[in-house]
Amino acid sequence: MSRWRKALIAASVGAAASTAFVVTSSIPGQAETSLVATYKCTGGIAGAGVDIEATITPQVEAGGLMNVRWGISYKGNPRFGSPGFFPAGSSLDLEGVVDISGAWVGQLRPRGGQEQGELVPGEFLELPEGLSDQGSIGRSGTVRFKPGALTVRFTPAEGEVMVNNNAPDITYTGGWTRRTTAEEFGDHLYDLHRTRTQDAIARLDFVGTKVAYIARRERDLGKIRVILDGNVVTDPLVEPGKDRNGTPMTGTASKEVLWESPELEYGPHILEIINTEAKVAYVDAFRVTVSDVTEPPAHDQATCELQGDPGAIDVTVPGPTDDPTDDPPTDDPPTDDPPTDDDPSDDPTDEDSTPPEGDSIGGDHVAVVPTGSSSSSSTPTSSSSPTATRYYRAQVPKTPKGGVDSGEAPATGEGPPLGLMTSGAVLMAGSVGGGLLLRRRRAAHVGGAGR
Repeated sequence: MSRWRKALIAASVGAAASTAFVVTSSIPGQAETSLVATYKCTGGIAGAGVDIEATITPQVEAGGLMNVRWGISYKGNPRFGSPGFFPAGSSLDLEGVVDISGAWVGQLRPRGGQEQGELVPGEFLELPEGLSDQGSIGRSGTVRFKPGALTVRFTPAEGEVMVNNNAPDITYTGGWTRRTTAEEFGDHLYDLHRTRTQDAIARLDFVGTKVAYIARRERDLGKIRVILDGNVVTDPLVEPGKDRNGTPMTGTASKEVLWESPELEYGPHILEIINTEAKVAYVDAFRVTVSDVTEPPAHDQATCELQGDPGAIDVTVPGPTDDPTDDPPTDDPPTDDPPTDDDPSDDPTDEDSTPPEGDSIGGDHVAVVPTGSSSSSSTPTSSSSPTATRYYRAQVPKTPKGGVDSGEAPATGEGPPLGLMTSGAVLMAGSVGGGLLLRRRRAAHVGGAGR
């Protein structure tokens, strides 16, 4: 293989590894980028309007798991408010939509919820820390994430709450006054409202499934009419001047349930307490009950609209071929028969696939070539048995610096150069014989001259 080609392959492998690193990140699940979407929510618990900011971060984790996370926060001063009196345990739930296109088409619906403490009407609701949803990516390619709708729901906690007579959602008309009472009377939170005015009204706006009117019983109190959602529901009237058996009171009983509603449909209701006589009437508290609500009430739901175009995020998901650890392509000689992926040395039952003694597979030695592509004179057959494989040793296991990487094996089957060796021997013998003859002639010439 030429040095230029080796350099080209090395550069290609390095470029592929660099691309995979940039696209998928060195840490699985680490976010690459985020975008911020703003929503305007109205109606239900949002009232006139609440702005929500969502920071949307898609993640692609090891194993092809696609995860989208939303960070949620209020933008500005308005907040979602409690629609009524509720014990601890109510839940604020948000659900977003992320439209996905490209190599994977569909939707993810990130969800999140936040449990609330005990609530009174209008109290700010806490947002969930974040929303998330997951999906599995079945193929490689570029995936586009674009935020869509956002829904906000409120689910009230089951239970009951005592609403004091000075709560902000109770309004008084007709001469009512608030009085602090001594502890020995046992009034709720040691206070109550009192009036002597005929037709004086105390009104409670509440959200729930049941309500009770709580006040004192004592001698010579005015009769009470109860109106629920605009309808008179007390006939005959409530008589706080008598005990539960209808006997006139001789003392004072505090925190008495003077009237309780039947089970109501969950939602907003209005309760009115009317003093029908010019006698003393009391309002101490109301008890609001919420039965189990399995689904978030529709009337508490806020509608949120996306403000402007926040854009989209493209994430490239690498496939198996994008793995930078893959081996570079080899330069096996082309053959007419399709190459086999199995290494013959892995099959202990194939006797024909055993390399000849002294040859080796792997390392610097090459390669596996099907018999049909070799220069052997054997004729391939149509037998269904595995194709026999011949192993060739490379010409030079390690090419010296400056050497020619021809890929040709040296010629085999030729003997040593005998003709050249014989000629050399004859020439050497002639030289030796000529030297000896010259020495003898010189010796004879010298001897003759001395005579």
